[in-house]
Amino acid sequence: MLLNTDLHGQIIGRKMTCTEFIDNLSELNDGENFPREVLKSLYQAIKSYPLEWALDDEGEDANSVKAGVGERGEMPSTLSVGGSGGVVATSKGFFDVPSSQPAIEYKKGYVMRKSCIEPNGKKTPLGKRGWKMFYCTLRDLVLYLHKDEHGFRKSQLSDNLHNAIRIHHSLATKATDYTKKQHVFRLETADQAEYLFQTSDSKELQSWIDTINFVCASFSAQPLPGAVGSQKKFQRPLLPCSHTKLNLREQLQDHEDMVHRLEAELEQHRSHVPERGAKSLTLQNFKEKDAYLHHELKRYKTYAYLLKSRISQFPEMEGSLVESSIGEAADEDENQSPTNNSKKMKKPGKKA
Repeated sequence: MLLNTDLHGQIIGRKMTCTEFIDNLSELNDGENFPREVLKSLYQAIKSYPLEWALDDEGEDANSVKAGVGERGEMPSTLSVGGSGGVVATSKGFFDVPSSQPAIEYKKGYVMRKSCIEPNGKKTPLGKRGWKMFYCTLRDLVLYLHKDEHGFRKSQLSDNLHNAIRIHHSLATKATDYTKKQHVFRLETADQAEYLFQTSDSKELQSWIDTINFVCASFSAQPLPGAVGSQKKFQRPLLPCSHTKLNLREQLQDHEDMVHRLEAELEQHRSHVPERGAKSLTLQNFKEKDAYLHHELKRYKTYAYLLKSRISQFPEMEGSLVESSIGEAADEDENQSPTNNSKKMKKPGKKA
C-alpha cells in the first residue's frame, strides 16, 4: 500500500525507484532478504496496475487513478498453464489445474450456456451473450465447460479451462422470468457473475439445480465477519473459495445460524430507510445492501433446506464432507437423490 501511494499519489514529487524499494525491505524477512526477483516483479506490478482507492462521495474524481486498471480495478485477462497441479490465471480469477488426484464428480452432461453478467457485476458485452453448447462437468466446487466429453485430456486443457466457473457460495434457481427458452436455470456466483443454462428437459433442469445448490451448501466454507470501518459506500464481503472443514450436521447448524443473523441484519437495515431528499449515492448504497442481504438470506435458506432434507434421508452421514462423495449416498436411493449423475444427458435442442 505504501508503494502504491508513493508511485501513484498526486502529491508525491519524486517516485521511489525499484532499487530503493528493494533496499527499504532489506533484512525484513526474519533477518534475511526477500528474493530480489520477487520484489522486482511486485514493484513492476504495482507500477503498472495501481490499486484503486474506494470512493465515498459522488464528487470525487473516479478517474484520478492512472490508466491500467479496469472500471472496478480488474487486472487484464491472462491465461497461463503450469504443469499438473499448477495454477491458471483468467479474468475470473485463479484456478487450480486438475492434478492426477481424482476429484469428486457429481454431475455431467450437455447444456447451453448464456453469459449475462461478468464477474464484479458488469454486463456481458453484446457480442459475448449468445448461447453456446458445452459439455458441463461439476467437480468439487467448479463447473468445467468443455466442447465435448474429452475436455479433461491434457491436449485440450489449456483451450477449455478458461471457461470454468467456481461455484462456491453460488445459487442456482429456475429462470422463470426468461421466456425465450424452456428448461432454463440461472446461476449466480460469489463474484457477482450471472449465467443462464438450458437443459434437455424439466427433470434435468431440477437435477442440475438441486445438485449445484447441494454441493455449494455442503462444501462452501464459512465466511469471515465483515470488515468494520468508517466508509459510507457499501462493500460486498469477499467469500472464501476453500472447502469447509465441518461435517454435514455442523454445516447445517452454521447455515441456520447465518439465516438468523441475516434476518436480524435485514430487519435492522430496513428500519433505517434514508430520508426523503437524501443524496442519490446514499439511496444507491441502501438499495445495494438491501438487495445483497435479501439474496444472501435466500441462498442460506436454500442451503439449510437441502442439508436438512439430506440428513433426514441419510441420518448416518456424519463424516467430513471433504472425505465423502455425495454420490455414494445417492446410490442407495436413486429416485430420491437430486445428485444422481449416472444418467448421461442428451444434448438440449437449439429450439425449445
